[in-house]
Amino acid sequence: MKRFSRPSLEAYYQGVINSDRVMLSRAITLIESKRPEDQALAAQLLDSILPHTGNSLRIGITGVPGVGKSTFIESIGSKITEKHQLAVLSIDPTSSLNKGSILGDKTRMQNLSLNPKAYIRPSPSGKSLGGVAQKTRETILLCEAAGYDVIIVETVGVGQSETAVNNMVDFFLLLMLAGGGDELQGIKRGIMEMADALVINKADGQNIKAAKMAKKAYQNALHLFPPHGANWTVPVTTSSAIENNGTDHIWDLIKEFQNKSLSSGYLKHNRVNQNLKWMNDMIMERLEQEFFNNPMNSAKISELREQVKTGELSVRHAVDQIFN
Repeated sequence: MKRFSRPSLEAYYQGVINSDRVMLSRAITLIESKRPEDQALAAQLLDSILPHTGNSLRIGITGVPGVGKSTFIESIGSKITEKHQLAVLSIDPTSSLNKGSILGDKTRMQNLSLNPKAYIRPSPSGKSLGGVAQKTRETILLCEAAGYDVIIVETVGVGQSETAVNNMVDFFLLLMLAGGGDELQGIKRGIMEMADALVINKADGQNIKAAKMAKKAYQNALHLFPPHGANWTVPVTTSSAIENNGTDHIWDLIKEFQNKSLSSGYLKHNRVNQNLKWMNDMIMERLEQEFFNNPMNSAKISELREQVKTGELSVRHAVDQIFN
């Protein structure tokens, strides 16, 4: 079978900055590759496109499975694309058994996937924390360089991934359902403290009354949380994505937050901190790779594992021996 030749750095660069969707997709595939030669080229490409990045509004959207994230994104995406170029980066969970991903977002957002002003890119989560794709940050930069001025990052669901996504977006939106049950309250609190807006979705039909009650309950709960860093009052609102009701108001709230955070300097300050966090994460990732790829370390670890198995060494003693 004939293999496609890899484009040159210049071809990638020109393709991305000229909004060539095919070349943008190939560039994202390049940065997701684990091949050393691809990683070296990807690093050069990211350096070259850096002057064309940073000019988008980055939005994170999360919520429990079944909350209607895809339908909501398709609804608000139609509003956004009236005046903007939109990229949707959706993280698909990777199976821990066969390492496969469904990558079905284009089938769940059929109308948006046909919109010439929208670009949808599903990516497998891999082994990264909480299901957030390791290369999502680089993908954001590529999309910005390609001219997409609004970028939505959709997470797998409720979990540690929300913290990671919150560290790469400007506005973090939490979709919720009315009557989620007390069993979710512990999870909700941690994520609610990160949210810039709470939306009670599926507020239609018989759910309208429950959605209004949930809205009031969450508004009361937010008064107990620490103040927002941008001096922003976190709004709670309702929507019905399937009826296309409420999404226009939510988009207006997002733009209001953007204007306020730009004028106050909060957005710039937040992105600087995000980049420093990103740098720290990459250092830790590189240290882990270097450590476990060292043959001497691998041999020593294998030896100590056997001693832990037989009970000759405690876990703490074994770890001490590795580092001593």
